Amino acid sequence: MTGRFAQSSASRIAAQRHRCRRYWGAGKNAVDRLGRNLLEGLIVLNDLFQRGFAVKVLEGIAAGEHTERSLILDLALALAEDRRRDIVKKTKNGLDSARARGRVGGRRPVVDDDKRRVILARRAEGQSIRQIAAAVKVSVGVVHKTLNPAP
Repeated sequence: MTGRFAQSSASRIAAQRHRCRRYWGAGKNAVDRLGRNLLEGLIVLNDLFQRGFAVKVLEGIAAGEHTERSLILDLALALAEDRRRDIVKKTKNGLDSARARGRVGGRRPVVDDDKRRVILARRAEGQSIRQIAAAVKVSVGVVHKTLNPAP
């Protein structure tokens, strides 16, 4: 995982632990997931059990209250990770096949070739970005993006 939103496994686990403590401290007993993958889930479960917490699974094959790791919990975590991996794979395959058929998702560009020419010409004439944005009826950010395209 790269980019500014990337987090290390340890920090994600710490965030989940903090979330668990916050829920339990407030008198609630619910957490929607223990981690993003099997390893994180197992680490969080082990930590919770070592601290004396019981984990209650509300539905699925591991439904019930657990005070220590068991094969059924490990299996439930593995199945959840596998299910998540399948969803990601199917989504990616669907997007790839749509792209192959000429369908591209996302918003349509605000600036077409005509607007781009007008923006560039007005800037060459010395108009300010705000004046250009008002005249072409686009945002200041769109004008900036048109004048300084990403590499």
